[in-house]
Amino acid sequence: MTKEEAKEKIEKLRQQLNEHNHRYYVQSQPVISDYEYDMMMKELEGLEEKYPEFADPYSPTQRVGSDIAKEFKQVRHSTPMLSLGNTYSEEELKDFDTRVRKNLGEDFEYVCELKYDGVSISLSYQDGRLMSAVTRGDGTTGDDVTANVKTIRSIPLTLHGDDYPDAFIIRGEIFLPHKSFEKINKEKAERGETPFANPRNAAAGTLKLQKAAQVAQRPLDCYLYYVIGEELPYTSHYENLVKARDWGFKVPDYIRKCRTLEEVFDFINEYNARRNELPLDIDGVVVKVNNYQQQEKLGFTAKSPRWAIAYKFKAEQAATRLLSIDYQVGRTGAITPVANLEPVSLAGTTVKRASLHNADQIAVLDVRVGDKVYVEKGGDIIPKIVGVDQSARPKDSQPVEYIKHCPVCGTPLRKEEGEAKHYCPNETGCPPQIKGKLEHFVSRRAMNIGMAEATARALFEKGLVHDVGDFYSLTKKDLLSLDRFAEKSADNLINSLEKSKSVPFPRVLYALGIRYVGETVARTLADYFHSLDNLAAATYEQLIEADEVGERIARSILDFFNTEQNREIIRKLRDAGLQLSLSSAEKVEDSVEKKLEGKKIVISGTFDSFSRDELKDLILKYGGKNVSSVSSNTDYLIAGENAGPSKLEKATKNGIQIIDEAAFKKLTGIE
Repeated sequence: MTKEEAKEKIEKLRQQLNEHNHRYYVQSQPVISDYEYDMMMKELEGLEEKYPEFADPYSPTQRVGSDIAKEFKQVRHSTPMLSLGNTYSEEELKDFDTRVRKNLGEDFEYVCELKYDGVSISLSYQDGRLMSAVTRGDGTTGDDVTANVKTIRSIPLTLHGDDYPDAFIIRGEIFLPHKSFEKINKEKAERGETPFANPRNAAAGTLKLQKAAQVAQRPLDCYLYYVIGEELPYTSHYENLVKARDWGFKVPDYIRKCRTLEEVFDFINEYNARRNELPLDIDGVVVKVNNYQQQEKLGFTAKSPRWAIAYKFKAEQAATRLLSIDYQVGRTGAITPVANLEPVSLAGTTVKRASLHNADQIAVLDVRVGDKVYVEKGGDIIPKIVGVDQSARPKDSQPVEYIKHCPVCGTPLRKEEGEAKHYCPNETGCPPQIKGKLEHFVSRRAMNIGMAEATARALFEKGLVHDVGDFYSLTKKDLLSLDRFAEKSADNLINSLEKSKSVPFPRVLYALGIRYVGETVARTLADYFHSLDNLAAATYEQLIEADEVGERIARSILDFFNTEQNREIIRKLRDAGLQLSLSSAEKVEDSVEKKLEGKKIVISGTFDSFSRDELKDLILKYGGKNVSSVSSNTDYLIAGENAGPSKLEKATKNGIQIIDEAAFKKLTGIE
């Protein structure tokens, strides 16, 4: 076989395998046997090995994944992945419909889709090829899991046809079908391993495996439900989704256009009745306005679109016996009572424990040990007790006497006015709180140290660390004394600790685990006080002047810095070289004048000075808002080379100001 013949044969095999792959995994209509498919794959693998010059990362042979461990890098979504407003009430859905009709004042149609219980994913395609796959993350930034997603056979690496946009994003849900989930759990049980709690956890855990070859061994699937792009073929959601099927995407049939609210309820009732027949878990129905221009007109709140809502199905319930109550101590000292139950099957999983939340909830339910209780999964995920069968109560039952002392360290519990939970105030001496603070400090959204929570706990239990400041005194010898630590893993952790010293100050502040200081408040405090020293020296009056800081947060900050053990931790972190103040660049960023405050801006075309993503970031930096399509509410259209003719025409018709990148620079003062 000549090289030219080999190249031709390789391309033909790739084309055939891609087609058979699509028929099997997307259309569920195979036309050849598994054996024939495997033989074609082996032939292609042999040819690619013999002729490496014809290698292609998009070949069907690449779906097996690499066995090289990879850390996930963080990627910013070009369009945020917002969450949807939820409702369990028909009345609230009617209110949503009333608002939509009032704000639009014109005819419209809804699209109803199932709300899949999986892992959200955003897929970017360019020139018909999969470029990246990013998890939802916090909605603004997610993990790049492209290598893992390439192993999912229902996701096309290259698209069919030739009428897809040059660049677009399609979003959907990665899930583990019920049959695959049952098979995996059976295999785990046979190996003596702990089974997955539910299919969603299994899918999420699989997608975060560090080796793509391991991901390839688990049969993940993906349904797609939203297309985003500048030059989509249609101006409506449903039509673009249907068209995406032609390009090779697995868009499910569980989708319907509805003209009236009655038709929406018909869809909801149909799939509420059919939910246990489906191959995957669902927890409701998503209702969206179909037309993009109408979506744009309705707009967004800070967290969710006004043109869509998720109607959640009522959670399934089961009855079982309450055997006993344990009390868990959290990172902040909060006490959570947990019910131990007779095992009961609920929504496809076996439930043995359920949350009782707090003392007030126990009193409201009047729940007692020995009671027959009703358990449901809140959002179909976290079990909770929602009621008691009083008629089945044992005659000798006694009301629950809530604990008065910490179940671990024995310190008397406190309950602040206006708070539901009791808490243990011994934050520097209570082992569960210390372990929780250690785990929080190394977590990804805090210091992002490559350390498992189990490792943080083991270091504490062996006496190698007593607080978060001790992490930076660890030696390789210390780490090698732990179970399952070898030379390479010890080196990796030491390097990760060193790397964490460059983590920006706002995240360091969040990592300290000050009670009530979450990510947003930490960012606010960092912007306002600029350094940990300034924050530590602040008075109560100065603290409450900062946005989002009220009496409760201010008192918590004062208590933190008034504790000698915490001041010692900060001394250790300062000696280790952590970032305890804003950098000059961060201060400059904060002082940028918001010259585009409140302006809605559309981008079209390509530019010499910026990529499209860079341009979007600049618009946000200067206070503006990126919008995808031109409407009468648009303030500017930034037009580059090959700007969309329809956008230019619409902007001209509506009197929208059209500017080029030079005018944008002048508008913002960018040199």
